[in-house]
Amino acid sequence: MTKSELISKLAARFPQLLMRDAEMSTQAILEAITHTLASEQRVEIRGFGSFSVTERPSRIGRNPKTGEQVIVPEKKASHFKAGKDMRERVDMTARSAG
Repeated sequence: MTKSELISKLAARFPQLLMRDAEMSTQAILEAITHTLASEQRVEIRGFGSFSVTERPSRIGRNPKTGEQVIVPEKKASHFKAGKDMRERVDMTARSAG
């Protein structure tokens, strides 16, 4: 699902919301999550999951074109862990489809 599809579903589910209100709400939520992660704090949405920042240490990689070793610097990456309710619902859906 894309961001625009999410906004459309939100507007369809709540007819009292105008499309631009659904768009502003979605954008505000995503910005809040992004801002919190940028300040290296954790975001937890009960029943959905949690977002956190993990550090990846520097390592030695290879240039695929030349095979030469290069140093890949350390970096921070966002990580998502699905909540229990979401894992169970996805698992139940996968089992019924299979």
